[in-house]
Amino acid sequence: MRSDQVSTPPRDLDRHRDTEDTVPPLTRIIRDALDRLRAFDRRRPRAWDAAVTGFWTVAAVLDYTSGGWRHTAHDDVTAPEFLVLLMSLGFSLPLLWRRTHPLAVVLLMTPISLVNVWTGAVVQASLLQLIPVFQIVLRSSFRTVGSAALLFLAPVLSGGFRIPSSWGQEVVSYVWGLVFVVLLGIAVRTRREYTEALVERAHRLERERDQQARLAAAAERTRIAREMHDIIGHNLSVITGLADGGAYAARKNPERAGQALEAIGTTSRQALSELRRLLGVLRDDHPDAERTPQPTLDELTPLIERVRRAGLPVHLELYGEPTARSLTPGRQLTVYRVIQEALTNTLKHATGPTSATVTLTYSRTHLDARITDTGTGAGRTAETEEAPLAAQGIMGMRERAALYDGTLEAGPMPEDTGWQVQLRLPLEDTHQ
Repeated sequence: MRSDQVSTPPRDLDRHRDTEDTVPPLTRIIRDALDRLRAFDRRRPRAWDAAVTGFWTVAAVLDYTSGGWRHTAHDDVTAPEFLVLLMSLGFSLPLLWRRTHPLAVVLLMTPISLVNVWTGAVVQASLLQLIPVFQIVLRSSFRTVGSAALLFLAPVLSGGFRIPSSWGQEVVSYVWGLVFVVLLGIAVRTRREYTEALVERAHRLERERDQQARLAAAAERTRIAREMHDIIGHNLSVITGLADGGAYAARKNPERAGQALEAIGTTSRQALSELRRLLGVLRDDHPDAERTPQPTLDELTPLIERVRRAGLPVHLELYGEPTARSLTPGRQLTVYRVIQEALTNTLKHATGPTSATVTLTYSRTHLDARITDTGTGAGRTAETEEAPLAAQGIMGMRERAALYDGTLEAGPMPEDTGWQVQLRLPLEDTHQ
């Protein structure tokens, strides 16, 4: 399915069917017929205009041929019959352009209407002027509507002055017809604008919903990428360090090589377990996927031990006492991942004799984590191929810290004596 197509959820389809069942049969038939008529009008507007014009033209000609116009004509009518026919056609044929040029149609009919009332014929086809007036009310400004109403009434009023007896018959009926058509046009126009506003609002809500879905998907992809980066990057770095150390020890101390291989197996199984947990939670078709707790600060010691086995001496320093429930699981995961990423970057990028120090300082309002190492910066310059990955890791650490209003700084130590990462994370109950 394309991204610009919106599928209807099954729940909405069921609700639509329930609504359809409550509609009376006659109302449903009329509504369906009107929908088909509107659809035909949208597909072939010219054909519909021709059909409407043909209908009223036939009605006007029948009124002439049957002599029906004589029942509304005055006794002193002076119009010849061929002129009555021309006036009937003049009121009906221009309806073909009633929707494209309604004001022009009213202007064309005005002199015909003037001839109609001054000759006393008063053919009933003259009321067809109300059709383009209705179209003007639907689409144009109120000033244009006023102009069209004046063009419609001017000939009738002038005929009333010429034939005073027509005031009670023609003039009043024409005025009431105009009022009815204007009010009907305003009602239809208001209804149409209200419906268009509802449709536009529905489309806007759909676009906003799709945008929110895309933003949520992007945020979820970022979170998954961050988790995958932390899990795979750290464990592969540890495995690489163990493998290098085991290869070196295999020539001199087979026992140490066996210990390295055992540590590689343990680290690999742990990485696979974390990946299975992460991927299992993401799959919708496995509701019983394992949802083991995320790492906390209680697992910081095993993490440091694994890094030590990979060949990086790490020293842990703790200052202050953590209060009860001082850090939520999410904050503990953030501290754990930042320390993990910092030590992983040291394993991958630091060169020369290197050691690391992890310092955790608890205060009443904040937890400060500082990870430093003594490696040289040659492996961390922008020219290395792994520099983009390192930047991605630092960006991921900053994103984790920002989730809990924390700050993170990463950069070289003074005089290029190593590298440091400083995390400052407010506690759960901090109010600044």
